Formats: sequence, C-alpha cells, structure tokens
Amino acid sequence: MDLAAIIATIVLLGVLILVHELGHFWAAKAVGIRVERFSVGLGPRVWGIERDGTEYVLAAIPLGGYVKMQGMDDEVMEQIEGGSSGRPRRPRAGDFDGKPIWARAFVISAGVIMNMAFAFLLFTLVHAAWGRAEQATTRVAAVEESDLPAGAEALARIAAGSEIVRVGETPTGSWEALQRALLEAPPGPLAIETGSPSERVEIAVTEDRRERVALVNALAPWAEAVIGRVDPGSPAADALLESGDRIVGVAGAPVADWQAMVREVGARPGERVEIAVLRNDTRLVRAVVLETTGSGEEARGRLGVYQAPFPEVRIRLPPGQAVVAGWNETVGITLAILNFLGDLFTGDQSPRQVGSIGTIAVESGRAVQSGIDGFLRFMAMFSVNLAILNMLPIPVLDGGHMVFLGIELVRGERLSAKQRLRWSQVGLWVVLGIMVWALGNDLLRFLGL
Repeated sequence: MDLAAIIATIVLLGVLILVHELGHFWAAKAVGIRVERFSVGLGPRVWGIERDGTEYVLAAIPLGGYVKMQGMDDEVMEQIEGGSSGRPRRPRAGDFDGKPIWARAFVISAGVIMNMAFAFLLFTLVHAAWGRAEQATTRVAAVEESDLPAGAEALARIAAGSEIVRVGETPTGSWEALQRALLEAPPGPLAIETGSPSERVEIAVTEDRRERVALVNALAPWAEAVIGRVDPGSPAADALLESGDRIVGVAGAPVADWQAMVREVGARPGERVEIAVLRNDTRLVRAVVLETTGSGEEARGRLGVYQAPFPEVRIRLPPGQAVVAGWNETVGITLAILNFLGDLFTGDQSPRQVGSIGTIAVESGRAVQSGIDGFLRFMAMFSVNLAILNMLPIPVLDGGHMVFLGIELVRGERLSAKQRLRWSQVGLWVVLGIMVWALGNDLLRFLGL
C-alpha cells in the first residue's frame, strides 16, 4: 500500500466522521443542549479554546472527532464507574436527557442526516464541475422482444453488437444519450439508424411514459465479457480467475459478451462447468463448481465476478440539472447499499464481501488515482455507507439509540440505566464481532485467499 492510499484514507475517514459529528453538534445547539466539548480529531489535546460553555479542541490524531453533550448517558457512566446511588438523576438545564423525545431523536439522527446531505452536495459538485459520467457505447447486446411496447416490434431486428448511431434526428454519443433520445422523441414514427452493420428500422412511439420506459429497458448495452473484479471466496476465486481475463466460453458454449456469459452461468446453478478465458492472448480453461442463488425455479448459477467498467465520457451539467443528478445518485447509492445488506442477510451475497479498513484504504487509493472527481465521488458513496451503517438498530450506534427512544415512546418511560448499559454491552460485542470478521476478510484478500 502506497503513501497516497494511506493519506487518502486518513482524509476520507477524518472528513466524514467530522461531518457526522458536526451534525450532532449543530443539532444539540439548536435544541438547547449544552455541548461540553467538540473535538476535531482524537487522542491528546494539541490546542483548545472555550467559548459559550463549550470547549473546542484540536486533538493529535486526525481521524474525525467527537461531541460530548451534557447529560447524555450520565447514568450509564455512573453504572460503569460504580457510583450510582440507585435513584433517578434529575436532569439539569441543558441536559440531553432532559429534552423531549423529538429533540433527542433529532440530535441522534443529525449525524446521519449530515452524512447524507454531504454526499448529495459532493455528487452535485462533481456533476457540475467535472460532469456526469456516461457509458461511451451505443452498441446493443440484446433486445428483449417480449418487453417491447406495441409499435416497437421492429426494434427486435437489430442484430446483437450493432451500434445505434441516430435516433430520429438526434445523434447518439453515449448509452444515456441513446436512452434520453428514446424517452424524449416526439410521438409518432421514429427512425432508428445503426452502423456496423448499417441498418434503418422504423418504430412508432406514443406519449405513454410507461411504454417509453419499457422501450428503453428492452435494450441492453453491449459489454465485453472482461472480468473487472473477482469476489474473494467465490468459485471464480477458487479457479484462480483474475481481473482482466476475458471469458470466451462457458461449459463449451461460446460467449460473445457479458450478457451471454451471465445467461450461460445463470442457467447452470450448482453445476461443475469449464470456463474458458483469454489471458494475455493465451487461452486457459478452468473447472468451476458454480454457486446457487435463489431456489426452485428462481435458482441461478453464480460465478462471483463483476464486469470491467465501461469507458466513460463526461457531460458537464448546468446547476439545476446537477442538483437533480446529485439527488438521483444519492438515492441510487442508498438503495444499492440497502439491497446489498438485504442480500447479505438472506445469503444472496457472500459475507466475504464485507471489508474493513484495509478495503477502505485500497479503494481510497484507487479513487485518488482516478483524479479528484473520482475521490470525491468515492467520498460521497462512503458517506452514504457510513450513514446507513450508523442507523443499524445496534446499541452503541445511532440506530440503537433511536430504538431506545422508540421503546421510551411506546412505554411512556425510559429504559433504566442498567438496561441501557446491558444492551449497549451487547451492541459493543456485536460491533466488535463485525469488525473482526471484516478485518479477517481483508487479511484473506491480501493473502490472495
């Protein structure tokens, strides 16, 4: 790991944790909670100043910071230190514990809100300053004829691998530009022109938005069957497949593109198959036992590889469009992470994919190498990740504190300090277990296992 990756990781974690704690700090101030200390960084104090009852501290370790609020979990700390009198503590003015549930919920969730808002701002900035990344291809891998709306059946004549060069009067320069042209074309006859091979088909489109979306979704972009990443512990990893390998055959069936490879693998859940790849122009054949995802008629084979990214073009957006694109990307990343967590819980995703500080450092280094815009996008994605993980209903995390408040709302009274302490200890062990597991995955990746 090089110095750039280490510095990038420190900047990433430092900025995002600081943003998170700023959310708690501003929310506490807004509802009248006294903040005893706001620390930028961790560890020994390097410099500090006190203002309006708050000590502002610059600490030695530049990894985020923390906020100490008056009256937050004081009873729990007394239990830990053995100094509890057994009588409920009466909240003082400015105590966290003395505020109504809505105020405490706002303060607890403010860190997550800040991380999400920060991600949205970064995505918007990247779209406005560097441009939106679009796939630099208009080649069609397949046309799903059954999904085509009425009037668009002629589109199924387009041969796999054809490049769509024009939709009506609009030239296409990216896959997203092709999709926009189909969505925004005036209703009526619409000519679609392709090159290599050259062909012209005419379809009829209506004003119905659902039919337009169905038309767009019926087209799949052509992607070379080149492996971009291999899942650790997957059948592909066991077979020593590598990033950059081009898959040319599955179980004797030739593979022309990524979609064809996915179809061939998906049709063989649990089977032992031979995977033919080209590596530096050398043909290799590997025997693989495919994993099975789903069950019954939904069972699909899984190899454990991800496709190499498409070449990209950058389209700089005006401010209004950048805001919309930033919002859409924030929502999209959020849904993707939630889906991943759901698949992890159901077993559709391997626990080996969970990473820790090592994975963060590696990905931070790659993001830095791609440029400032790439690093900012990675920071935005990780900010969303941090927000979602903090809202998991595990005691000691923000989500666990929200669960405590929910119980208080239903019961009409707070959990006792002893109950909160007990559940917090359970939560701490859960978090430590996840961290150990993730660190173990990192170690296995670095060992190539």
